[in-house]
Amino acid sequence: MDIHTIIAMGRQTGCSDIHLSEGLPMLIRVKGTLVYAPIQPGEEETRQMILQMPDAWLQKEFSEGKDVDFAIQSPDGGRERVNIFRQQGKLACTIRLLNDRIPTIKELQLPPILKQLADEPRGLILVTGPTGSGKSTTLAAMIDYVNTSRPEHIITIEDPIEYMYERKQALIHQREVGRDVSSFAAALRSALREDPDIILVGEMRDYETISAALTAAETGHLVLSTLHTTGAAQTIDRIIDACPASSQNQVRIQLSGVLKGIITQCLIPTADGRGRTAATELLTGTDAVMNLIRESKGHQMSTIMQSGAANGMHTLNGDLARLVSLGMITRENAYKYSNDKRDLVNYI
Repeated sequence: MDIHTIIAMGRQTGCSDIHLSEGLPMLIRVKGTLVYAPIQPGEEETRQMILQMPDAWLQKEFSEGKDVDFAIQSPDGGRERVNIFRQQGKLACTIRLLNDRIPTIKELQLPPILKQLADEPRGLILVTGPTGSGKSTTLAAMIDYVNTSRPEHIITIEDPIEYMYERKQALIHQREVGRDVSSFAAALRSALREDPDIILVGEMRDYETISAALTAAETGHLVLSTLHTTGAAQTIDRIIDACPASSQNQVRIQLSGVLKGIITQCLIPTADGRGRTAATELLTGTDAVMNLIRESKGHQMSTIMQSGAANGMHTLNGDLARLVSLGMITRENAYKYSNDKRDLVNYI
């Protein structure tokens, strides 16, 4: 048994993640739930499979005690994102199975306004949500929409590179942190001298990256990025709180000048049990929203989103209620994934 046999099994079962752990059973995540895999490698077999995945450069990193993130290509052309780590002195890895092609915004059943946001000439667009909520796929769909529609220069900064883009209308350069550049912030500073129209930043992890991304958006570029947050107001607070106290006011003003939209999403099991569907919250950068950011009144964002349908806005609860009314998800799951259960009662 080799790693490609394991991945082929994962694709046949329709799972999103494979968990391989030395000395433990192999588990897979199917429709959001962890279950035992139908095949089980032995302990030594698992160890060898994990050690054989990284190349020589990554093996050196791992031997120095670091966790390693990378992507691998399957013989069938599919790509997988891999993280290898140690636990209790033994090896373990998580493999995220990526789509073998980039789905369109329509296929993902995401709000059509994402195309309008991707058409913006400059500014900042954030896709947020918990781990495994499809943020990378949404960003890839937006980048591929641009690639299909107009000739622009796109630079992606990723850790690791997940989706590979075919040459259509756009020129796309994909840079991997650790291999092509030392950090997100360093790549962003360099990107400003590389004549980009659009910059995709895999994740805004720290103040240095946030500051560089805001500067890039201010200087006439469209910047797309992700954060691990569960709502628009929380996203704004997270960005500002990640900055030193002395810089927070400046960052608040910068953000209020460049923000074009925040898409928050989560993947919810469908009512028929056949898969998962995305529920979204959408905030667009209207004058009212910009004023709330400047005045540090994030708690009022929900009210703005509820009354902002004309500008493409909606709350997560509003979308959960829509999915329940269409019979796509159950009420129980709507309450489970809601970030304000008391408010959801008013919608359903």
